[in-house]
Amino acid sequence: MSILNAKSPEAFREYRESGMIQQGDSMVSVRNTPLKYGFIEDKDILKSMVVWEIIDMNDKINQPFYHNEDGLVSQNKSLYQLLFDAINDGRITEVYDDEMFQTRLSPDAIAARIKNEVMSDAGIDRLNESGTLTEEEKREFTNVYETKTENVKVLKIKGMWYIDRRDSQMKYRLLGIAAMGQDPSTMGQFGPDGQPIASKDELIDLFWVYYPDAREVLANSVVFNNKNLSSDITFDDILNARRFSTVIYKSDNGLGNGVIKDYIPRDADAQLEESERIKAQILQMENDMWNY
Repeated sequence: MSILNAKSPEAFREYRESGMIQQGDSMVSVRNTPLKYGFIEDKDILKSMVVWEIIDMNDKINQPFYHNEDGLVSQNKSLYQLLFDAINDGRITEVYDDEMFQTRLSPDAIAARIKNEVMSDAGIDRLNESGTLTEEEKREFTNVYETKTENVKVLKIKGMWYIDRRDSQMKYRLLGIAAMGQDPSTMGQFGPDGQPIASKDELIDLFWVYYPDAREVLANSVVFNNKNLSSDITFDDILNARRFSTVIYKSDNGLGNGVIKDYIPRDADAQLEESERIKAQILQMENDMWNY
């Protein structure tokens, strides 16, 4: 249902949340099922390279990943908020601590990672005086530090570039996606010199999502389009089509395997040059394909 045809805002929101539209006297589902990936046998992978990349949402082309609005005409969540909500309500279950996908994270573990409650000095003094605090005093003297969607402006992705021998094409398969934000345990904490312990530029991985498990959610979530609020482009569409700008920070192929900043320390220009070198190496894979 379009807002132009809705009888009331409540009815419109109800239809939108249910993923149903009315056609004549019937209700029809508009839920999307993502196109399944084809099965790839190892013997058909002629050459491959796994790369880790950073998506900076301050970059103009990446800003649709950051847009978060619960409006009437359009309802667009940021990619972080979308993943976080889906994890909490059980629609996404393959959530891990790091990019190796070995240690699972529960919603409670993620909540503990993005939120930290600290008793203020005044609260500690009051507790020492009275021995106990009322619920109202606990709320008054407790400082809550939380990484919210507006604070998550960096994403990480892990994926594989590979040459499929069956159709002689180089393809890309997204394997994982992570959100990065400030560590709440360091927010509001100051050192002996009175300076903050951590700067706003120091980010941690909040969680890693195994991408195939998130496709159902992302395929039914529309990306913000400032040229057309009724656009039906989904997050799954733009991620699989690589409609974003990235910087490679790690690869598993070629000289200097590992994180670029570890083997090229303290030289931002050289690190960017290495990122571009790896991109060129990926393109060369496709050129070399015709030599086999």
